[in-house]
Amino acid sequence: MLKGTRCETAKCPMERQWRSSPPGMHSWRRGRGSEYRLRLREKQKVKRYYGVFEGQFMRYFRRAERQKGNTGAALLSLLERRLDNVFCKLGFAPSRASARQTINHGHVHVNGRRVGVASYLVKVGDKITIKASDRSKKLVNVWLEELGEPHLQNWLKLDLTKLEAEILAVPTRDDVQIPVEEQLIVELCGQ
Repeated sequence: MLKGTRCETAKCPMERQWRSSPPGMHSWRRGRGSEYRLRLREKQKVKRYYGVFEGQFMRYFRRAERQKGNTGAALLSLLERRLDNVFCKLGFAPSRASARQTINHGHVHVNGRRVGVASYLVKVGDKITIKASDRSKKLVNVWLEELGEPHLQNWLKLDLTKLEAEILAVPTRDDVQIPVEEQLIVELCGQ
């Protein structure tokens, strides 16, 4: 009932073919974009996927630069090892944002100690457990039921009966599931 009778004809402004172009007077000017734009988009994609801000991302990049080997692969490995990312990959939370909130509220223990920092970097051999309270376990069990059986990667080991996970190895570039060209990020940030 909100649309007028004109929308039932070929002259409908909502259905016109020129609506496929972006808004503005000079939409024809928008081109393919520069090389800088491509590199910036890759960096922004990774930042938004992992939920980190610019300063935090640059600290991860500087740390990856100091490591031996491929800087881009080292950067993605560092970001994969964040506690909120691991918590989400285990299926304990439906998203990274909810994983961050769960960690900040103190529901997560690493090696028997409460960790309230979502950016905590897990190491090989770390054991991630849920707080022993009924509330914490109920929260995680609800999310596990909603999400179903988690598809674990080979660097993680999960025991659903105890709600306990272990880090078996450092994640590699093959473990990163987002389509990203890390070399473009290295070219942008390494200047």
